[in-house]
Amino acid sequence: MTKDRLSGIILLLLAVFVMIETRVLPLGTHSRPGPGYLPLLLSSFLAILGVILIVWGRLASSWRSVKWSEGLHALAILAGSVFTTLTLETLGYRLTMLILMVFLFGVMERLKWWMVFSLSVGLSFGSFWLFDTMLKVILPRGGLGF
Repeated sequence: MTKDRLSGIILLLLAVFVMIETRVLPLGTHSRPGPGYLPLLLSSFLAILGVILIVWGRLASSWRSVKWSEGLHALAILAGSVFTTLTLETLGYRLTMLILMVFLFGVMERLKWWMVFSLSVGLSFGSFWLFDTMLKVILPRGGLGF
């Protein structure tokens, strides 16, 4: 099993999962796409890329040759993603992003406290202002109204 083939299999499985989950959303038409149109289109493209990786993956090196020197960083990012997924609705966008940014910048990257504070507050509140206020994308407020 090569690295590319393993990646292709994972991408193909993810694409099939998204295609299955998209079935409940209306597709619409090409001129008036529904909410399920773009996820189905993107997952189809991802499936095609996964199949290409599987077919052409024989030229890559073995997956056992991968060095896991950054494995802890990958686990921390995965843990942050799981935390965000589980708490976004209850804590709200701004507070969840603030906690996530403090974790990533302060704990993982070990930046100075003033950089952690300014980056975390700026990114969480700035992205909320951009998306919610300027672009009118409704983001979760959470139980605290935050």
